[in-house]
Amino acid sequence: MKKVFLALLVCLVFVGCEKHKPVVEEPKLNVEQLTNLDKQNMFINHGGNYRWFETCIKMNNFLDEENDGSIEEVVNIFQIVINRSEHSFDTKVFKFQHFADGTNVVDSVDGFWVEDQPMNQEAIKITFEEAYEKLMATNCPKPHSHYVTLRKQVGSVDANPQYIFGNLYEDIFVDAVTGEVSETNPAFPEEKGFKMPLGEWP
Repeated sequence: MKKVFLALLVCLVFVGCEKHKPVVEEPKLNVEQLTNLDKQNMFINHGGNYRWFETCIKMNNFLDEENDGSIEEVVNIFQIVINRSEHSFDTKVFKFQHFADGTNVVDSVDGFWVEDQPMNQEAIKITFEEAYEKLMATNCPKPHSHYVTLRKQVGSVDANPQYIFGNLYEDIFVDAVTGEVSETNPAFPEEKGFKMPLGEWP
């Protein structure tokens, strides 16, 4: 009887300890917060003449499978102009990478970014989470992709920045200002006879 009581007491102690064990969760990546921090970094180190061109997001799961909107990685792309002399200048592109495990990596390369317009002055009103929710609320087929890119593409018409969910083969656009969801690229409106250049990534 004493052995049974002792065993029961030990079980209760272990259960009690397990019940109150603190749960440690990895910090959730917040796209807007990380982007603002990267902008601040660019301003402090390079002044206010930097250009913000893209925010790329890698989700944990495919959009057309079980997906809760959680993020694995956020990458922000910037560019600066470096004056070498009165008639000479260079450009440098910066890439800020943020991973779900808390790792942050900053890299740069001499060169220039093409096919995007800077978004510094754009009135972006839709957050990534809101864009994701608007996409998932639609009946259109979801792309088999982990990726989302926020960009203002150089196109046939001047369109708002777009959250582009998908890849080279299938994509859906969520307007970062109005929240409108479209299966065609607003920078190349098909109803006006415009088409994407062959092989062009949206």
